[in-house]
Amino acid sequence: MNKLFTITKNTFIETLRQPVYAIIIFTALFMFIVSPPMTMYTMSDDSKLLREIGLSTLFLASLFIAIFSASGAVAEEIENKTITTVLSKPVQRPIFIIAKFFGVAAAVALAHYVCTIALLMAIRHGVMETASDEPDWTVISTGLAVLFLAFSLSAFFNYVYDWKFSSTAMVLMGVFGTFGMVFLCLINREWQFAPQENGINALDVYGSILLLLAAIVIAALAVAFSARFNIVVTLSACIGVFLLGLVSDYVFGRYAETKIWAKIGRFLVPNLQVFWISDAIYEGSVVPLKYIVISAFYAVCYTTAILLVAIALFQRRQVG
Repeated sequence: MNKLFTITKNTFIETLRQPVYAIIIFTALFMFIVSPPMTMYTMSDDSKLLREIGLSTLFLASLFIAIFSASGAVAEEIENKTITTVLSKPVQRPIFIIAKFFGVAAAVALAHYVCTIALLMAIRHGVMETASDEPDWTVISTGLAVLFLAFSLSAFFNYVYDWKFSSTAMVLMGVFGTFGMVFLCLINREWQFAPQENGINALDVYGSILLLLAAIVIAALAVAFSARFNIVVTLSACIGVFLLGLVSDYVFGRYAETKIWAKIGRFLVPNLQVFWISDAIYEGSVVPLKYIVISAFYAVCYTTAILLVAIALFQRRQVG
């Protein structure tokens, strides 16, 4: 367990320090900031479009972080020959693969959590549909305060203790963002204590949880591919599986009852449509907690199977 925890912690820290990690998160945060004014020009329900754009941004951000982070988790260590030092401790190869996955999954979960906070703040602010609408200064002030505190303390720790600025900022944004969301859940736009007016919808939280499960599945796939192939092949394969998983019902589902290849494809390719609830948002449907539990069980089973395949692929790979 000590070896597992050590490799997991190092992988988590290394993932947070990757430049692409911070770039994707800040790009997603920028999209959340500009999404309320972008959706004010629609002819339909602006709030539903805001939520769908926000969930789409969250989906893509988490998946790209999972793909890019997990792709280099094993392949880079093999190419740099640093893996020989780790495996000579000795560290069992199954422990190494599992620890790498846990480290990447923790980094993906942190990024997803930070982006979810930004999404909920954007939804709480809402769309200014008319010129007479006033901005929600409670949300704006809270968001600016979170960013100011996170960046200021990150700069301080970087200057005094030489901590990595980007990784420290990510962690602090998660911490201060949590306090900010608790504040917004209690205080309304008139700066009064009114928890019943917090504007937080359970459907948005459920949607975020489902998208995190999808990102974890893709991260496991990336670890499995990187256990046998280089980074370029891993990235290409993960993007291909991601695109195929989005249209799984259309490609495989309609032929599954009559075609053997469709049955195999539906079994092997993760159905990412399970984790997307856009239809429920537009139709105003209720997503029961039972659906979240079943989807989580599906993600856990699929992730476990992928990790077992990854361990099998890595067992006989030459790393010296």
